[in-house]
Amino acid sequence: MTDGRLRRLWTDPEQRRWLAFGALAATYALVSVYRLSTAVLADELTRAFSVTGTQLGTLHASFFYVYAAMQLPAGVFADRLGSRRTVAVGAVVMSLGGFAFAFADSYVAAFAGRALIGFGGSVLFIAILRFCANWFRPSEFARMSGLTLAVAGFGGVLATTPLAVAVATAGWRETLVGLSVLGLALAATAYLIARDSPSDAGFDPMAGAETPGAPSLRVVLSNARRVLAEAETWLCGVVLFAGTGINITVFGLWGIPYLVQTYGVSVTFASTFTLLGSAGLLLGPPSIGAVSDRLGSRTGLVVVGMGLYTTSFAVLSVTGRPPMAVVAVVFFAAGALAGGYALTYAVVKERHDAAASGVSTGTVNTMAFTGAAVLPTLMGLALDTYWTGDTIGGARVYSEFGYRMAFGLAAAVSFVAFLAALELHRRSNESLTE
Repeated sequence: MTDGRLRRLWTDPEQRRWLAFGALAATYALVSVYRLSTAVLADELTRAFSVTGTQLGTLHASFFYVYAAMQLPAGVFADRLGSRRTVAVGAVVMSLGGFAFAFADSYVAAFAGRALIGFGGSVLFIAILRFCANWFRPSEFARMSGLTLAVAGFGGVLATTPLAVAVATAGWRETLVGLSVLGLALAATAYLIARDSPSDAGFDPMAGAETPGAPSLRVVLSNARRVLAEAETWLCGVVLFAGTGINITVFGLWGIPYLVQTYGVSVTFASTFTLLGSAGLLLGPPSIGAVSDRLGSRTGLVVVGMGLYTTSFAVLSVTGRPPMAVVAVVFFAAGALAGGYALTYAVVKERHDAAASGVSTGTVNTMAFTGAAVLPTLMGLALDTYWTGDTIGGARVYSEFGYRMAFGLAAAVSFVAFLAALELHRRSNESLTE
């Protein structure tokens, strides 16, 4: 790259915003690696801490207990402190949690370490969406929220086969130490490169993008009350509870054990199937977001997406052990269809002014990650109910019927979300005709 191009990358706001987005998004990719890593580490953690399926699900979910609780505060931080500082501090805390988890010598210590990872990682997504609201035009927001989820998909890809190879080569504790060191480096990079708004970088505001100053705490609380009072907020939250919760539970925990125990394949081979789910997440959300921006349609695409999403997990529940090609299609589709439920972020944001951007998206994200906190334990409980009584290398072996019940739970939760999407679409159409 020539000196002139390098200079434009820093002095042209249209290019500078992508440089900054890349620095922020890299930290979010690492969040996705952490939160989905349990699927690859499941057997290692089961042996290290002698846990049941329910306990493993709870250990996995410890990340999300804190993560979910922090989403509304994350919106406040993003609105009050700015994206740059919020992301940098969050990434540092996340890395400290990674070190604690790597050196944990008991289940309680591992639980606390993973919860600290979730605490640090909890503020990144909302802060990045706040950055996008400042640096990108309103007509680009659905595309950018989809692209941010695609970054999570990239992190999810790294949390599958690449992580499995790293763990097999270096060991799970050593791998987590390496991820923690990387997190500290990414925190420094984000702080040095990103700026909260074009004006903070010495540019004029982007045409059409509102960049309000930091609102007072009173205004933030008023915005939060208004957001929580709307039925549309809760309908979007139900959709995100199902979509986010199920994808993270399947791709981040039970997907690999399902394949290993039902089909008798290795962890590394099974990880290629969850990689397909992350690849779907990498491709689907930005594509669906772009279509939504082009058509100017939001809720109709949410309905279609959740209908197909429900069907995909119903297939696994009904068949139990379909051809592996069917599992591959279902996992890829579930990841790609995240683009449908991700549109709810744009739905909520567009109902409120720019000063409430962080609070509004943080509120529905709380509901999204409540699903990720609750569903791993519930699916683990379903599996423990149908445990065969057998173990291999200290890890429990679950029956095909147990996995069918677990996927049936996923399909049922998805169907409720589909009904919520229908009601959201109805309300959206009514508001357009008024």
